[in-house]
Amino acid sequence: MKNLPNVLTISRIFLSVFLLIFILHGDIIFPQWMHKSWINYFSCLIFCIASLTDFFDGYIARNYHSKSVFGEVFDPLADKMLILSAFIGLLVINRANPWAVFIILSREFFITGLRVVVAGSGKRVGANMLGKYKTGIQILAIAFLLANFFPGGEILLWIATFATLYSGGDYALRYYKSMKICG
Repeated sequence: MKNLPNVLTISRIFLSVFLLIFILHGDIIFPQWMHKSWINYFSCLIFCIASLTDFFDGYIARNYHSKSVFGEVFDPLADKMLILSAFIGLLVINRANPWAVFIILSREFFITGLRVVVAGSGKRVGANMLGKYKTGIQILAIAFLLANFFPGGEILLWIATFATLYSGGDYALRYYKSMKICG
């Protein structure tokens, strides 16, 4: 059980690559007689399975005391790879608004940079429930955009964009307050 969270993290990295291959080249992978909508459904399934590994690796690591340095470093990177692969695929197949994707990914890079600064200062500004909600809304939006059977996928993407900006602002504010207390 001790290494299971790391195995799940590594599997998410591989699933991220497989997801992008599937989104971009699913028409080659599937037999010609299958309806093209199956590419959407299988892409969504791969993404959802990968997203579940994110939930379970954290759950197992916390509840079974199997946290590791590897997990602390690679879990958030695997998360970013999954979101990035989904968004790149959605952009290429023209199902996601480029501005929403740009805003979401920019926030993710900005907060990752802030986390590096925080770690370098010896302080810790952990994730909170806003970050968990943001991730859940992003996953929901991406799943609906991949499945392509719900016309509100674009609306969910903009809700995810707003939640992403809001949680990023909250994290930046908590970082600022923690640094102000220090110095």
